[in-house]
Amino acid sequence: IPDSLSLPGQQPLKHLKKKLEGAAFWLNCLDQHVHQSPDRVALIWEKDEPGTEVKITYRELLDMTCRLANTLKKYGVQKGDRVAIYMPVTPMAVAAMLACARIGAIHTVVFAGFSAESLAGRIIDSGCKAVITYNQGVRGGRAVELKKTVDEAVKNCPSIKHVFVAQRTDSTVHMGNRDIPLEEEMAKEAPVCAPESMDSEDMLFMLYTSGSTGKPKGIVHTQAGYLLYAAVTHKHVFDYQQGDVFGCVADIGWITGHSYVVYGPLCNGGTSVLFESTPLYPDPGRYWETVQRLKINQFYGAPTAVRLLLKYGDKWVKKYDRSSLKTLGSVGEPINHEAWQWFYNIVGDSRCTLVDTWWQTETGGICIAPRPSEEGADVIPAMAMRPFFGIIPALMDENGRVIEGNDVSGALCIGQPWPGLARTIYGDHQRFIDTYFKMYPGYYFTGDGAYRSSEGYYQITGRMDDVINISGHRLGTAEIEDAMDEHPAVPETAVIGYPHEIKGEGAFAFIVLKEDTAHTERVKEELRSIVASKIAKYAVPDHVLVVKRLPKTRSGKIMRRVLKKIVADQSNDLGDVTTLDDPSIVAEILDAYQKYKTQQSASS
Repeated sequence: IPDSLSLPGQQPLKHLKKKLEGAAFWLNCLDQHVHQSPDRVALIWEKDEPGTEVKITYRELLDMTCRLANTLKKYGVQKGDRVAIYMPVTPMAVAAMLACARIGAIHTVVFAGFSAESLAGRIIDSGCKAVITYNQGVRGGRAVELKKTVDEAVKNCPSIKHVFVAQRTDSTVHMGNRDIPLEEEMAKEAPVCAPESMDSEDMLFMLYTSGSTGKPKGIVHTQAGYLLYAAVTHKHVFDYQQGDVFGCVADIGWITGHSYVVYGPLCNGGTSVLFESTPLYPDPGRYWETVQRLKINQFYGAPTAVRLLLKYGDKWVKKYDRSSLKTLGSVGEPINHEAWQWFYNIVGDSRCTLVDTWWQTETGGICIAPRPSEEGADVIPAMAMRPFFGIIPALMDENGRVIEGNDVSGALCIGQPWPGLARTIYGDHQRFIDTYFKMYPGYYFTGDGAYRSSEGYYQITGRMDDVINISGHRLGTAEIEDAMDEHPAVPETAVIGYPHEIKGEGAFAFIVLKEDTAHTERVKEELRSIVASKIAKYAVPDHVLVVKRLPKTRSGKIMRRVLKKIVADQSNDLGDVTTLDDPSIVAEILDAYQKYKTQQSASS
């Protein structure tokens, strides 16, 4: 940890400073394993079509990485240059990340579902010199036009000198002056590339995450601390043992894919699954068929996928042998009780440890999770529970004071630096300070609210900006959602606050019903009763609107900002919705809301 890394208001941790050569760390992801066991499988590429998986050994991955690194160098990419990677989850994408790291270039992976406009914005903000992409992607049985999107994006990006194009399908695409056929060029290069010597605090990558203002922030992670934290959390949270097959089904476009598909597992010499498809392709049994076929030992996925699959019942799970599973993991948002119980009892046969992990793009790796712990220690459903080594949580009140004792709620902060902490927002350090350190001086502010139970365990209650104040009662919308999600007919809910002339704020609930649900009004009444009994009468939503789907980003996060704008009759000013999985959903919800409003005025 460098002299410069201390939270405002704290002494720099000089005694911990140790200059490490970044090159040694990148040797840690590939070379050391090639030296010890070259034929160990590094990656299992679970391609879109079931049963067509490809295994890549550490020797093969090093070969691919070195050839790609030499190709980048041949075309002028140097230490410190930024490179955008716009690719789905494939071995070539992993090699692209590692090749950048090897030559000291800084990668910024952009999720391969983002629009040309979103891609261009990230390229411009980071000043990328090159883009690495595919001719097309393949997802859910459909081709995705990646090169066309890149062409559209780079029209407005003068910094881009070259676009490296790999072939995922046989389809031919337009190749212009700056386009380079990647595999052809790699074939001409040597399979050896000496790693660049890097300082521990040199940039490794940046990853864009949405800000509350709508302008994405380029979160910067550095060489040594990030890799150390990703590797140690991967090993201890999931109890990863040599020979295990680790199945994190996240996309590499998100921090989960960086830390727990690529860097953590590879640093530990693990075997990591690259999941290219979707949970519903070709049917809702895809995850569990993959678990059976690849003999996956740890399965790490998002609550949104668990809730989606829960709708299809138990038969798709029970059809497949899941006896290889030892640990299940949940990531991305708090998991509700019903989804937790189904994941634990049905998917894990009530015998696998289920770790509900809390962390962020900014934290680099898992910060709060039920494991590691003492042997056989309790795991409480739907609770992140225990801080990881070196993580010191603090709960703060509205006056910026630390809340002592247990059975309390407050703003979740962390009281000392840890190796995986982001170092800055690219090009805007002041925004970094203002967002994370200004609100509570001397602490990192997570933006989340949390509850510390009577036993001292932590439960995340939702974003602080998703906290509503009903008649003086502060309430996380996640709490109301959690209660409503327990209704057997309701797989998904999203609750937002809206201005209420008497209570200050009221709760407005959007709900998705299971397909065969009759008696909608009865379900709404039952939901109100559940919230009243689980939380309190004041927490009962004033409005419950049934919709077919909720507006979600590609990573499965519900975009509550859109729902708030609709309810506030500001649908003309929705901001950037290009990150939505399906932007047409907005018109669908707007239509349902207008009909609901008309009914409300007629009945009043």
